[in-house]
Amino acid sequence: MRGKVLFAAALAAAVGLSALASRAAVAHGDIVTATENYAAGTIVIRTSERRLYLFLGGGQAIRYPVGVGRAGMQWAGTTTISGKYVSPAWSPPESIRRENPRLPEVIPGGSPHNPMGVAAMTLAGTEYAIHGTNQPGLIGHFVSHGCIRMLNADITDLYDRVSIGTPVVVE
Repeated sequence: MRGKVLFAAALAAAVGLSALASRAAVAHGDIVTATENYAAGTIVIRTSERRLYLFLGGGQAIRYPVGVGRAGMQWAGTTTISGKYVSPAWSPPESIRRENPRLPEVIPGGSPHNPMGVAAMTLAGTEYAIHGTNQPGLIGHFVSHGCIRMLNADITDLYDRVSIGTPVVVE
């Protein structure tokens, strides 16, 4: 009986490690040394680097490449995640509609024309979000109206790691 329990435990551990390994291979986040004094669970976006950091504690963070606001559309401050959405529909804000009046009122979730990608996390007190993108070539550039764009695999990874109320610092 003890042998069966040990075998089942070893099998479960191997399956768990395999799932983590395949997930890590898909996401582009790197574990890096963090010398700053942010609390574990804090998201820090460094606009000039075009990188998002999720602080883990113990001197480590996960670093993801991101797309950030274009010149004149960048912002800085402290906020929190106020909502989490999978395959969100997108209603272009008025500022974007002025730039492109042909946009529909709503672009459904899952549409290849939806700029939110597979998931989005809204930021309290702003009209911005951290979201995926269906245009991976935009990551690493100054491309948005202020939102933070991530590869779809990376927003999925981050989405699973944080919750509503997570602190977000944009520098």
